[in-house]
Amino acid sequence: MNRILIVEDEITISRLIAVSLRRAGYDCTVANDGSTAADLIAEHDFDLALLDIMLPGLDGYELLGYLRPLGVPVIFITAKGATKDRVRGLQLGADDYIVKPFSPKELLARINALVRRLNTSDKSDEAGGNQIVSGKFVILQDERKLLKDGKEIELTPIEFTLVKYFMENANKAVHRDEILNNVWGYNYVGDFKIVDVNIRRIRQKIEDDPSNPKYIEKVWGYGYRWWGGGE
Repeated sequence: MNRILIVEDEITISRLIAVSLRRAGYDCTVANDGSTAADLIAEHDFDLALLDIMLPGLDGYELLGYLRPLGVPVIFITAKGATKDRVRGLQLGADDYIVKPFSPKELLARINALVRRLNTSDKSDEAGGNQIVSGKFVILQDERKLLKDGKEIELTPIEFTLVKYFMENANKAVHRDEILNNVWGYNYVGDFKIVDVNIRRIRQKIEDDPSNPKYIEKVWGYGYRWWGGGE
């Protein structure tokens, strides 16, 4: 993974990000408005996107809608730092969220952690066989797909990694910190609430009744447990 799309309307900031990432070995393409970014997404393949939210033309949330079906991981970079804004971005499918002002070193650390996480997941898929089965659910690792009762459930890259981790630890209570370390990486420096937000999002996709979850159970004061059979 080394092709990164940077979408930021402040030219000084976009240049700073691009220079920093190119020095680290990443291939960067810059767009300063949402419409240009949408055209680039349609014409080129990217491994990761860094999106500002408030943009001329299409905003970051709209661009996320273009990228999610393509399976492109997304990090929001924005001045909108309120908790409700971070939660909204994560609920819509972003993989991470960083608030301005930020240091280039922090951004690079977030990107490197995301790259390591996805690369580790790919290597694990190759080594562990094609299928993981848990009750009604089947993960096809080669295709990076989740099936429930034979029907595919669309997941973002981080959602897929999280469900895979749960299924590999089925019926076991796992601490929130353990989930964070194994899915987001030990060097993750973001908001720990990212675990809860992603689990809430996954429940909306896999549960028969998300308000009464039976596949991902909360263990109060500790973490979560995966019950693949829903019993």
